Amino acid sequence: MEPKDRPIPRRSLGSSSGIHYGSFVNSLSSLTPKAEEKEKPAISPRRAYIAVAVLCYVNLLNYTERYTIAGVLPNIQKFFTISDSTAALIQTVFICSFLLLAPLFGYLGDRYNRKYIMIGGLGVWLVTAVGSSFVTASYFWLLMLLRAMVGIGEASYSTIAPTIIGDLFVGNQRSAMICVFYLFIPVGSGLGYITGAGVANLTGDWRWALRITPILGVVGLFLLVFLCPNPPRGAAETHGEGVTEQSSYKEDVKYLLKNKSYVWSSLGVTATAFLTGALAFWMPTFLSRAQVSQGIREPCVQEPCNPIDSYIFGAVTVVTGIVGACLGSGLSRRFRDKVPNADPLICAIGLLGSAPCLFITIFVASASIPATYVFIFIGELLISLNWAVLADILLYVVVPTRRSTAEALQISVLHLLGDAGSPYLVGAISDAIRKSRSATHEWSFLSLKYSLLVCPFVGILGGLFFFITSLYIAEDRKAAAQIVEARNGTDNHAINVSVNI
Repeated sequence: MEPKDRPIPRRSLGSSSGIHYGSFVNSLSSLTPKAEEKEKPAISPRRAYIAVAVLCYVNLLNYTERYTIAGVLPNIQKFFTISDSTAALIQTVFICSFLLLAPLFGYLGDRYNRKYIMIGGLGVWLVTAVGSSFVTASYFWLLMLLRAMVGIGEASYSTIAPTIIGDLFVGNQRSAMICVFYLFIPVGSGLGYITGAGVANLTGDWRWALRITPILGVVGLFLLVFLCPNPPRGAAETHGEGVTEQSSYKEDVKYLLKNKSYVWSSLGVTATAFLTGALAFWMPTFLSRAQVSQGIREPCVQEPCNPIDSYIFGAVTVVTGIVGACLGSGLSRRFRDKVPNADPLICAIGLLGSAPCLFITIFVASASIPATYVFIFIGELLISLNWAVLADILLYVVVPTRRSTAEALQISVLHLLGDAGSPYLVGAISDAIRKSRSATHEWSFLSLKYSLLVCPFVGILGGLFFFITSLYIAEDRKAAAQIVEARNGTDNHAINVSVNI
């Protein structure tokens, strides 16, 4: 282990250090030229942009692999002969392992070399993802186990990558880079449906769909090794110096729980994750059953099933994700200086606006598939306003030395109460409704339709969470900035004293 990778001595951000917010801010002006020369240079812009490109590529593969299962779900149900609720468990076990291990990787990410942690996690992801494609029909439990292990690899990456971007850029530049990074969530998700269904249709075997992203992931592994830096925590805010004073894990958690903007925005993120998880997993199947119930298409009795709905829904997800993330980030940069609480208000409007669109989508599907896609497009566009803005909120209301922990705990909550349970909940409700009558294709569609009605209500709840966040965001952002500024002032004051001596 390199010296810089060893755990940094823990010291409280509070009273034990005797440092008060802003007490050393004015010492910055007293720096001598010699002290300034001792500042460490920040990572070059060129290297920072290359690092973001690498992180975006791996993020794209992460989400492509995650939603490949949804793209071939009807094939998997036929292959293993499983119900809706059992099929949903494939996603649930993946998300559960993801959320359980995220706090561990958050703890490690705030203390050890983040690059090495991501490389190790990506290696686990590659092996287990490709291994799940070789499971035979009598070993469904093994598929579940391997999908859970895929979550281990993704947890290491998703908790750490945004914090590295946060340490490479600051201000509007950081917002833009975070926007680009989170663009690849919907793009990857959409490509997951498209590549999954396309490869399964092309080869006649759904298992080949699970082998594409691991092959491309090997490239990502090499790119991480050679092109991704491990910048000092807080490097962007401190001109390359980094923030080294940290607290214990218990103090980190206490700090985050007292941060009202972080708590309420995390609940809003959870509602967003619930919607995206349920819709991403079930919407292609819902649309397929709607067309069967209308007599537009014959039911799938043998794999490979008709992939057209996965293609269309994947394309809609890609387009709405790109447009929504860019629009949300653009609105944030435009209004943030004029309206201090603009970011949570954008998220609130997005979720509240999506609720009626989702409600109409669910009921219009039995009458018009084109109209259904129109409202799906609008609803997903409004939901997609959130992702880049949400990540930026976390980065500016939490101090650099606690960002990995903040990311990890937020991921745990949003998956535990959001997309870990939402596919299974919708599937379980669908199964319960379907069992109340004799099984028909029409009733199979209606049971899934009624179970999806939970989504609009969650959207309304999430919007309310973001409105509450808007009441605290300005104060919490200012407090985080003061802590970083005070620490930077303290470090530079110490350098100035040593030079004068």
